[in-house]
Amino acid sequence: MKNISYKGRAFAACTSSMILLSAMFASQSASAHGYLEVPPSRALACQKGLNTNCGGAQYEPQSVGETFKGFPAGVGGAPLQGPVDGKIASGGHSLFSALDAQSATRWQLTEIKDRNIDFQWHYTAVHPATKHEYFITRNGWNPNEALKRATFESTPFCTVDGGNQKPSNSDKHNCTIPADKSGHHVILAIWTVGDTDAAFYNPADVNILAEPELPGGWSSVGSISPSTTLLVGDKVKARAFSANGEKPEFSVEIAINSAEEGQPNNWSFKLADAINQAHTLVRAGVRGENGDIEPVKGTNSVFAQKDSGVTRYEVQLNMQEDAAARLSVASQQVEYVLDKGVAKVDFSIISNRKMNVEATLFDESNKPVGSTSAEVASGASWLALDVRSNPGAHTLTLVGTTLDGRTTRQDTQTTKLTGEGAGADYDFVFPEGISGYTAGTKVLQPKTNEVFECKPFPESGYCKQYSPTANGYEPGVGAHWHMAWNKL
Repeated sequence: MKNISYKGRAFAACTSSMILLSAMFASQSASAHGYLEVPPSRALACQKGLNTNCGGAQYEPQSVGETFKGFPAGVGGAPLQGPVDGKIASGGHSLFSALDAQSATRWQLTEIKDRNIDFQWHYTAVHPATKHEYFITRNGWNPNEALKRATFESTPFCTVDGGNQKPSNSDKHNCTIPADKSGHHVILAIWTVGDTDAAFYNPADVNILAEPELPGGWSSVGSISPSTTLLVGDKVKARAFSANGEKPEFSVEIAINSAEEGQPNNWSFKLADAINQAHTLVRAGVRGENGDIEPVKGTNSVFAQKDSGVTRYEVQLNMQEDAAARLSVASQQVEYVLDKGVAKVDFSIISNRKMNVEATLFDESNKPVGSTSAEVASGASWLALDVRSNPGAHTLTLVGTTLDGRTTRQDTQTTKLTGEGAGADYDFVFPEGISGYTAGTKVLQPKTNEVFECKPFPESGYCKQYSPTANGYEPGVGAHWHMAWNKL
């Protein structure tokens, strides 16, 4: 890995000089931005409302912690690089200084129940990465003192080489939290940018609840949690992974050969037993008082020895289509009568499986004018759509997916609407599609049952200015709607 030297920055060895350094850094206008998404960084937890009194961090978590590379240089008299002690969370930027506050109860803790974890980053401006590193606080650290270099272990517990390549917008790194870490800790995630002098320092406040290494050298690496009934011909695969990727030599697959085997507790037992028959360094089941691990008809934990290299298991269901599944519109009215453009279109459906269904009515221009969704049981069910449209031929589309997700069925029927039309046509029901409103866009305001047209440029810019708490330009309702809209 390329080592980057900052020998020319001798003035960075003192705090006052670091303030100057931060100012110089800001002037470079580096455009890389991103944050730790899973588990959420301290700043992202602010934006989500999990943390409070966060200052500017809650508005732009993607900018938090940006400062020079080099952590943890500065320990033991070495030249200081990276963020200043006490300002690690903010990166030394005053706008984010609220994040430097530290106490045992100041920040929301994310529970970590599995030591094998996928750290996930989200980038709003992707730049090449030389590496990602993950540091964790030392055992016995004081959660009521400001975060310093000495607060953290001197070496990262996980390092991912970025190869100076641009990651995807959402990037995952599989790591294992050290076995001796439990309870309240801070994980410092660092994204070192390849084409600037910057690194992003994101602390994540966590409560590690994962089991430590068990007697006999076993570590918990996953579980088989049965929930879905399987059919003959389906397969279940326990996929094994190391820190570097999948380990197919430790993966195990079973086939479902009977309806009895397809019952959740039964296939869980069969898969756990197959793992135990195939391997000695991996076992699945429940630990007994004597430490033996034996499969049960229910949820089975999966354990691995360190020599296996396995750090986690995932259960993959390979389900065949349910060829016998059926869904259709059973009955509907000969016609539905509109009253000032509004009607309730009700109809019955029939299915032979429990399904999640969605029904949509389209007008002659294939514009949706009403929709509904519901979970239905096997047998007959009634659905109703609230429709706003004009007289004419319409198309009713019914789409259903079985609850296990294996099969989708669709039925399409023609439907006739008569009576009094809605008058003016529209493109959207406000505020749907608001980000695409331009001059001439027509919207139906459901609060007044009226149609409005977005004014020409430059007034058209006001058509997008809406939020539930700031609705001054909301058509027909807001105090200034006349500036943006014409009523049709």
